[in-house]
Amino acid sequence: MLKLINFRNIIYTLGFGLIIESIFMVFMIPFGLYYNENTLIAEIASVLITLGAGLFLLLLSHNKGHSYYNLRESFITIGLIWILIPLLGVLPYLLTHQISGFENAFFESVSGFTTTGSSILTDIESLPKSILFWRATTHWMGGMGIIIIVVIIMREMRINGTHLMTAEGSLLGIEKIKPRIIDVAKRLYLIYFILTFTEMLLLMFGGMTFYDAICHSFATIATGGFSTHNSSIIEMSPYIQYVIIAFMVMSGINFTLHYFFLTGKLRNVLHDEELRVFLVIIVVAVLLVTFNIAPLFSHFENAFRQAAFQVTSIITATGFASYNYELWPNMSHMIIWVLMFIGACVGSTGGGVKVARYIIAFKTAKLRFTHILSPNSVKTIRYNKIKLTSRNIQSVSAFITIYFFMFIVGTLVICSTGTDLHTAASSVITTLGGIGPGFGKIGPINNFAGMTVFAKYYLSFNMIIGRLEIFPILVLLHPAFRKA
Repeated sequence: MLKLINFRNIIYTLGFGLIIESIFMVFMIPFGLYYNENTLIAEIASVLITLGAGLFLLLLSHNKGHSYYNLRESFITIGLIWILIPLLGVLPYLLTHQISGFENAFFESVSGFTTTGSSILTDIESLPKSILFWRATTHWMGGMGIIIIVVIIMREMRINGTHLMTAEGSLLGIEKIKPRIIDVAKRLYLIYFILTFTEMLLLMFGGMTFYDAICHSFATIATGGFSTHNSSIIEMSPYIQYVIIAFMVMSGINFTLHYFFLTGKLRNVLHDEELRVFLVIIVVAVLLVTFNIAPLFSHFENAFRQAAFQVTSIITATGFASYNYELWPNMSHMIIWVLMFIGACVGSTGGGVKVARYIIAFKTAKLRFTHILSPNSVKTIRYNKIKLTSRNIQSVSAFITIYFFMFIVGTLVICSTGTDLHTAASSVITTLGGIGPGFGKIGPINNFAGMTVFAKYYLSFNMIIGRLEIFPILVLLHPAFRKA
């Protein structure tokens, strides 16, 4: 098997990824200078170490950059780059002494790049603004997928890395336009940038400073949830909360639909099954929670806004908090729990199982009941009017099964560290689904600081495997991968 792998390809891509990461690191330095912070030397050191590591790997690869990446090399590269990038991403935290303990810095870094939004920070506002900007930047880098940035730039240098994007799963759901996958990836990133810039302007119009606006825009569009304030969005104006709600919804939608909308293909948008179900789930959940919590608020609008914000934040896996939802009635708790298991749309920056998979799973169950009642009937499953193969259906069923299995096993593992069941279960589903806050000791006004060292590493792995849609990591661990 080793003979079939071109390790130069892998090392070259890892080096390229680190160089890009070092470029993104540079942008925190101007904020440190503007706010007169004493972090300059440590931040420059972080940039140079990351850049040096990247250049070293490029030289080590001896790769001219024209080789073709096969699928096996792609899976290995994806697994390594999603570990290596967060590993170097800890440098600004550790060298500036803003986060103590490698496990804490690694957890925060992984949470940022995977756009999970879970945190070990107990006093966010005490950190330098430049470090908080880096924290927000990790969200924006990871939102559309680290590897997409790498592949787009590599393609400009005539390097073929299309398989890498397929393996990462960040552009899941763009099969209809796959022949032009690189060109489409560029356009989707342009949409990503436009949404970020537009939200930033709207937040500034609502009274946010440029710094807060750009950090919260990075976190919203990437569905990450890192805020620059200890209270997240709780103390912000209704206008700002509504703006963030709107952009969380847009970020939870398949970005291919944004592409179709901008290119005038409205039929593709209006007839998309997943979009319709996604919006119906949000509307129904918001109404149920609103009427359930209405007695707690003096104004119905406030109840509606809080319900809309938290429902949208949870289902899109953004993780911002506008209210301590643990104070709400049990019915609302249950709805939030259910939303944690649903997730956003495929091809979005959101996490979770994804709505499309549930649609296919329900159609499969319905077909099974039909066959039981009418054994001779011949019917097929269609999704967006496209006939699904048995392989498609098996893939969805396998994903959902493994997802819930990992949730159960993970809960047992975290419980073994002495964590109570409520906290353990929510910590696993919130990190696996890239959501951020949970219940119990990791609720919307708490954090993961009290977790054991082992739990922090385990949940960090959970974030990575969830961000990569499970299969790329499991493929690497499967014995058949090594024997093939």
